[in-house]
Amino acid sequence: MSAETVVLIAENDASRIDAYLAGATEYSRSQLQKWLKSNAVLLNGKSVKPNAIIRQGDTILLRVPEAEVPEAVPQNIPLEIVYEDDALCVIQKPKGMVVHPAPGNPDGTLVNALLYHFGTLSSVGGALRPGIVHRIDRDTSGLLVVAKNDFAHERLAAQFADHSAHRSYVCLVHGNLKADAGTIDAPIGRHQTDRKRMAVVKDGRRAVTHWQVLERYGDATFLHVELETGRTHQIRVHMAYEKHPILGDPVYGSIAPKLGLYSQALHGYRLQFTHPISGEQMVFTAPLPEDFITALKRLSINGTVPEWVTKGEL
Repeated sequence: MSAETVVLIAENDASRIDAYLAGATEYSRSQLQKWLKSNAVLLNGKSVKPNAIIRQGDTILLRVPEAEVPEAVPQNIPLEIVYEDDALCVIQKPKGMVVHPAPGNPDGTLVNALLYHFGTLSSVGGALRPGIVHRIDRDTSGLLVVAKNDFAHERLAAQFADHSAHRSYVCLVHGNLKADAGTIDAPIGRHQTDRKRMAVVKDGRRAVTHWQVLERYGDATFLHVELETGRTHQIRVHMAYEKHPILGDPVYGSIAPKLGLYSQALHGYRLQFTHPISGEQMVFTAPLPEDFITALKRLSINGTVPEWVTKGEL
């Protein structure tokens, strides 16, 4: 069984098929060579060796096999626990932490830490995603709600599906947006030539992002962002699509060392949902990480930021 099917049309004469695919997908050349030898890759409908030469107009079909990932195990990794009860917990995830195990990140993830600190979590997400109701990117910091049992998980997931749960972000983007607020409604899918990226594509899944200007800093803008949908890299892709990529984003923009940013200035600062057991409205906020604060100070004329920013009270 394949996890993903990728179809590529060569736009120019190229080199070996393994080298071409390594540049056009997120997979390593050594992994692609194994798949070529196991007939998981077809060139114009036929199995070929890794050294087959690509010509303009050739069709390449890659059937990515289901990945084998080790079972998630508890690991003593520090967690910043914002709230906890018998049904759920709210965690502030730092930059650099992957949410759950996957190929290339078998351990050291948020899930490994959660299993150590809480033991039993909900099983709805499967063995590698216990308790995980929603996710954020590795280098995005912010708040996550985690379910401790299946009942809580199903009720929380339903709130994210019907948009009654709300996630609010702040980000720093390049350039000065003309309007004070706006909505980006553009479908997102896998990039057609660079499989490591997402992009706005015609046949992608509907994605809606609402934004509002908080502060203007000349050639940079501080934004409040609300997600209506939750696509992979949604805010990063949408802002790049609008020609205002997030500062520090090495994938959809560029790093900003003068501001102290080597990864995206994107932070999930507010999370709101209804408690699945009590029905109480739960609202949590998280202060901005240090690199974000540093960037704001360097952009500010007087080198300071308002207290409401440091406390996350936007």
